[in-house]
Amino acid sequence: MTTPASALEIDLDIDLDTSADDVDHVDCVVVGAGVIGLAIARELARAGREVVILEAATTWGSATSSRNSEVLHAGIYYPTGSLKARLCVRGRHLLSTWCADHGVPMQRCGKLIVATSEDQLPELQRLADQAHANGLHDREALQHLSAAQARAIEPALACVAALWSPATGIIDSHALMTALLGDAEAAGAVLALGSPLRRAERHDGAWLLEVGALDDAPGSPDTPSTRLRCRELVNAAGLWAPLLSRQIGPRPDDAPALPGLHLCKGNYFSLAGRSPFSRLIYPVPEADGLGVHVTLDLGGQLRFGPDVQWLQGIDDPGQIDYAVDPRRMAGLAAAIRRYWPDLPDDALRADYAGVRPKLAGAGQSAADFRIDGPQRHGLPGLVELFGIESPGLTACLAIAEHVGELLDAHLT
Repeated sequence: MTTPASALEIDLDIDLDTSADDVDHVDCVVVGAGVIGLAIARELARAGREVVILEAATTWGSATSSRNSEVLHAGIYYPTGSLKARLCVRGRHLLSTWCADHGVPMQRCGKLIVATSEDQLPELQRLADQAHANGLHDREALQHLSAAQARAIEPALACVAALWSPATGIIDSHALMTALLGDAEAAGAVLALGSPLRRAERHDGAWLLEVGALDDAPGSPDTPSTRLRCRELVNAAGLWAPLLSRQIGPRPDDAPALPGLHLCKGNYFSLAGRSPFSRLIYPVPEADGLGVHVTLDLGGQLRFGPDVQWLQGIDDPGQIDYAVDPRRMAGLAAAIRRYWPDLPDDALRADYAGVRPKLAGAGQSAADFRIDGPQRHGLPGLVELFGIESPGLTACLAIAEHVGELLDAHLT
């Protein structure tokens, strides 16, 4: 795998005067080098496109992609027919095979979804029905467990009933991103770090991009920029995607409204001492997320989280403070004790936090992935991805397929 370079170091200095004979042309630019951007770049490069990946940070995968539960989801929770449901199930199958072929560590450890009171039993049944409708059948089907059956496999667990998901697992997200980048670069893609996209405009059938340097303010006239021309542009900037979309245009008057910025921080706490569980444990889902759950990494380290902490007054994801506030420990411990009442006092340690790019705010119904292609917004060669939260990691290869299909459909 080659060493990533700055855009200015890889000779991408393009003259925006399209009448010039020496204007270079890149087939496709993907903005964002998280797991979604890397998967898309790999897909497009392997299809024969010349791809450049622009990443504003000095490292790839440093935001949502590296600050999550690293769970390979089965496809249980999402409305049937939604992008989340379809791409999660398809993505899990693709990713399981691809990781095995590329030596990316993963483990199908399974998951228990637990009801801790009788009034949660109807929700367990609804989840089982939802999973079946989403295609989880036969060996992947959810299994109903009594409290005694659940405790037989996880003795520390307290519940009145549970669902067992054999298709759920865990994955090494950093190894996954490393392998995706390697595959993309092997197909000719180039990663440019420290290269934020400042603006993009349509001109003579192409996208003309102005690429800044690290820590540039969008549209700043005071620093030199690199100019790049491409046929296709993919906004996979994660937390920054809604802000970046406002630098791309001009948009038709009848284009759909751009999404707002809803940032939901999730704090994780590790456990001091021996883990009481060997499988993932999830409560019945809550309004704003899947609840404070037990997750394990491939080294056996147990963590609890994420909780739900809506961030107010932040209009730039670069302003996010990822420090875990110890004051949130009490609320998280109370949630844990609903299914593990023997949690010792003072056993939790602040670990890390991540932020989910949501399309709905506090108290609103969860939104589906939003993947806008030319057919939706009327801008040729542009695909934008908004609200790619969980199960985005699981769905990454299927999302990449979908983006490729949207771009190919525009070309035909």
